[in-house]
Amino acid sequence: MSIPTKQLALVLEEERGPLVIKHIDVPKPGPEEILVRIEAAGLNPGDWKVVRLGKLIDKYPVILGFDAAGVAVEVGSNVKDYAVGDRVLFQGWFDFATREAHGHYKQYSIAIPEVRAKFPASLSFEEAATIPSGLAAAALPLYSRVELAPSAKLIPPWEEGGRGYYAGKPFFVLGGASSIGQYVIQLARLSGFSPIITTASLHNTDLLKSLGATHVLDRKLPSETLVKEACEIAGGPLEVVFDAVSLPDTLVIGYQATAPTGTFVKVNSESIPGVENPEKKVHFGRGLFNAPFNAAVSLSLLAKLPELLENGDIKPNRVEVIPGGLRGVDPGLDRLQNNEVSAVKLVVKPQETTV
Repeated sequence: MSIPTKQLALVLEEERGPLVIKHIDVPKPGPEEILVRIEAAGLNPGDWKVVRLGKLIDKYPVILGFDAAGVAVEVGSNVKDYAVGDRVLFQGWFDFATREAHGHYKQYSIAIPEVRAKFPASLSFEEAATIPSGLAAAALPLYSRVELAPSAKLIPPWEEGGRGYYAGKPFFVLGGASSIGQYVIQLARLSGFSPIITTASLHNTDLLKSLGATHVLDRKLPSETLVKEACEIAGGPLEVVFDAVSLPDTLVIGYQATAPTGTFVKVNSESIPGVENPEKKVHFGRGLFNAPFNAAVSLSLLAKLPELLENGDIKPNRVEVIPGGLRGVDPGLDRLQNNEVSAVKLVVKPQETTV
């Protein structure tokens, strides 16, 4: 397969500026890196917050897109465990030294060791592109065991002795139909938690029960009712609560349902309304594989991920492909911002992009 010298990319050139299709160079992989021809890239809510609100990113121009899957077309001189032709899923990454983001809304991109894994042929590229950030945001704030990690510090179910370790203990997920929430439910199931209680629109009940949820509560119920029902099912306040959407109302529900000695995980930095000094353990989970405090658990998970996917222990999100290649990203971000996406991951195919 010949590798071009130029490619099309979707670039955000300035804060709150327009997204622009541009020709840029195709990079050369370093000794530990892989060059991947991207066949599918997933959209994330964080992207619209960068584009529309100017959040999260310090340096421009920037290429967003933190979920990708494709085919390895060139491997670095020191890479021994990948070969040209391998199917690779990988996450974008953040350079903590330079404060630069490295995303994948382009046709070719580099996969560094800290963020990549192979995936089986039983998954499509589009399905694989739903996995990296959703799984990372679910797993890392639950299972990173480094002392200073913003995590519940549970024993990972993919490591020896971890499968079923928390059998019989209840677990509560707010926003179970979200991309992150679906992975949280699956990980809780692998860890043995039961009952696994979640909130969602009730038309997603069958999907979420197929992933491992035992009880699906209507997310439209009053906050007080949701707290009461979750605690009744669990037999009292819960030791582990994960808010996969972290909106003002869900933050209140999750915090109130968490036991005084429990852990409450949220997925953004927003404060909990009405709670100035949380007495319970509250962690803002950072779902970046390459964050220093996530390094050990990330490498452990990514090494096991091909097997977890092959066995069906972890299933990808359902997919909706947006036509137009990279030109489909902007309208897709509008839909995410307007809360018009339910229980699917929006995906684009960069190779379909036209000038």
